[in-house]
Amino acid sequence: MTRLEEVVRDLERHAATAGWDAPPRLYALVEAPELNRSEPELARQLGVPDEPDGIAALEQPDLPLDRPIEDVLLGIEWPGQVAGCVLILERILLPEDAEEDAPDDDPVTWAARHPGREDVRLVVGVLRDGSRHSAMRLRGHDSDDEVLTGPELVPGLADALASTLT
Repeated sequence: MTRLEEVVRDLERHAATAGWDAPPRLYALVEAPELNRSEPELARQLGVPDEPDGIAALEQPDLPLDRPIEDVLLGIEWPGQVAGCVLILERILLPEDAEEDAPDDDPVTWAARHPGREDVRLVVGVLRDGSRHSAMRLRGHDSDDEVLTGPELVPGLADALASTLT
């Protein structure tokens, strides 16, 4: 398992313990040696060991909820010390043909009440070297052994996250 896969899985399990209906969360990924060198007190407080291949996930302040997440990500530019980032967010999946019935006036409320909806939690991580990994947990299958994982589960969101690193 790569270190990005490990971080994504750890953050997914952490989000699962907090429960559903959570706001989006963003984490900066920093190389453990860099954090121990530049912020030794913070590294000590967080219990980040000074391992050569270690990576630390640092939770960022709350994201604004009044704009689509893709628009929020367009305004983020990480400094060079950030090796990558991870975004955790929840979404509603609808059956394929459901969207054609969505009303123009309030599609979000309509989707939230749709009988065929499925709530999902997405955890998407990217590194500056181009590595990607994602995890997806369905509310209707809310157990650790049913979490889907892979590098291309949510390619559009991974692309948006990767653009914050350039």
